[in-house]
Amino acid sequence: MLSRAGLDDLIAALIDDGYHVVGPTVRDQAIVLAELNSGADLPSGWGVDTAPGRYRLRRRTDQAVFGHSAGPQSWKQFLHPPRQRLWSASGDEFSAATEDSAPYAFVGVRACDLAAVATLGTVLGGGDHPSGAFARRHRGLFVVAVGCTEPGGVCFCASMGTGPAPGPGYDLSLTERIDDRGHRFVVDVGSEAGHRMLARVSHRAAGDSEVDEARAAVAAAADHMGRQMPEVDIRDLLAQSRESPLWEQVAERCLTCGNCTMVCPTCFCTSAEDTTDLTGENAERWQHWASCFELDFSYQHGGSVRSSGASRYRQWITHKLSTWHDQFGGSGCVGCGRCIAWCPVGIDITAETTKLAALAAGTEVDPGDLR
Repeated sequence: MLSRAGLDDLIAALIDDGYHVVGPTVRDQAIVLAELNSGADLPSGWGVDTAPGRYRLRRRTDQAVFGHSAGPQSWKQFLHPPRQRLWSASGDEFSAATEDSAPYAFVGVRACDLAAVATLGTVLGGGDHPSGAFARRHRGLFVVAVGCTEPGGVCFCASMGTGPAPGPGYDLSLTERIDDRGHRFVVDVGSEAGHRMLARVSHRAAGDSEVDEARAAVAAAADHMGRQMPEVDIRDLLAQSRESPLWEQVAERCLTCGNCTMVCPTCFCTSAEDTTDLTGENAERWQHWASCFELDFSYQHGGSVRSSGASRYRQWITHKLSTWHDQFGGSGCVGCGRCIAWCPVGIDITAETTKLAALAAGTEVDPGDLR
């Protein structure tokens, strides 16, 4: 059992060990992920309200630091940055990009995001051609996960099998409890590194009733998800829905802005660009995130393969929920709900998948439900 002050001590110990400690903090009217200088930077007393196309901060009645659901950013941005230089050349001198060698410590990683980090590990860190930069960042990572007891209005990790209890991959996992006995965290240890770090801060043994209470609170969160996926074979459903009328209906609302891919914790596509100065003597190659909603994403030999909004939305959701299985052995969706909250027009991936299931089953669908 760790006290609230003990959490501050844990963050201080990680900083003392040279980690870049990243966690949730309040900035720009949102709970974002940023480097922490101390435990005081955590979003104490802040929660969020989420719905399709909606995200709002709100004050809580207590001082919980993890009493909120996923914000606009994911941990992906630190392991797979949105923009990074690959190399530079000046005259006849070539230099590979260098980066800070200090490792990251992530504090406050929810179960859905822990699953997303593992998914990125398979995509970017596995296969015949792994990303060396990703592997270096991932190798030194220290993870402090949190068990989710208050899922948000767009969360559906339970139906994706990724939460609300954190799965493997953490060093320490905390379940926050606040009541008349105080503000504290039940700690699970997931690695030797976690054991060593916990030993450096003041803590006490948790009683059986305290552990059972924490486990029950996390388990109960599965019954309070704001959304859920239909109980069908989603992989097969998407494969059989190529000609569904739903795609055109979604396209009437979709702005093809790419917000869903930018906030998704597992979307990994990139593009590269070469830049030079006016003299032509100095050149750089940069890698940056790309989106399958971009018109040029599928550009080949004079034209884009997917020129319509309907085809681009179909590509995204079909890859995410279906063909990802063929490539990487599992779903590309972890149920965090970010794509729902940060879609400007409130398109809901769980609702659209449910409509596809109804259409495939020959169930009557109200035309208004397709909008």
